Amino acid sequence: MKLFTLAAAVVVLGPSMIATSAMADDKWIVLSDDLKAWQQPAGDWYLAGNAHVDPQNDRRLSGEPGHGVLINGKEGRTKDLLTRQRWSDVEIRLEFMIPRRSNSGVKLEGVYEVQIVDTWKVAKPKGYDCGGIYPRAELKPKYHHIDDGIAPLTNAAKQPGQWQTLEIVFRAPRFDAQSEKVRNAQFEKVVLNGKLIHDHVEVEHPTGHIWREKEHPAGPLLLQADHGPVAFRNVRLRPLPAAQ
Repeated sequence: MKLFTLAAAVVVLGPSMIATSAMADDKWIVLSDDLKAWQQPAGDWYLAGNAHVDPQNDRRLSGEPGHGVLINGKEGRTKDLLTRQRWSDVEIRLEFMIPRRSNSGVKLEGVYEVQIVDTWKVAKPKGYDCGGIYPRAELKPKYHHIDDGIAPLTNAAKQPGQWQTLEIVFRAPRFDAQSEKVRNAQFEKVVLNGKLIHDHVEVEHPTGHIWREKEHPAGPLLLQADHGPVAFRNVRLRPLPAAQ
């Protein structure tokens, strides 16, 4: 079947959108120096110079004065961050920190989630553990998974309170001239703390309870903020040439 070829890896911005906060010579777009690249209002997200576990409460994070670190509010629950710009094929690199028993995620196109959660002691991780590609789920009668997601190849997570690195190479789904999907989205590579945890893994549908939503050739990067405290730093993204 003939595939629809995307003309560019980045969708053109409307006049109300701001593309980035900075762009390096190597084409990496920096998204964590400020909140300009993210949709507004941004809830309780704030900028800090560093993050650490609150010494008074090991399930919370505290921020130090400065910038370059994004923290999802003093209570650790606020609106998800979504980029103003929509992306197709991208490479993403970032660092994250969570406290004990916290939960977050990085969602490509806002719908394909790599899970972030405190499961560093799990011997045989599942798709809902840290680094997993999150399962499909239903909200009613009570939130529950309806499949296992895609487990990481190994549990590469660190213990809570440490900065962890995440690298993702993502290929967007492809569509023909009639907007019918002809190729699934793919996590070409996911590396957690220097260890390969996904290698050319196809994703047939969005993850979580939004698995029935229509898929698109591009969408925003989403940092999940409503499930517990999380901090991000060195968030960088660069569009990739369209795969042949």
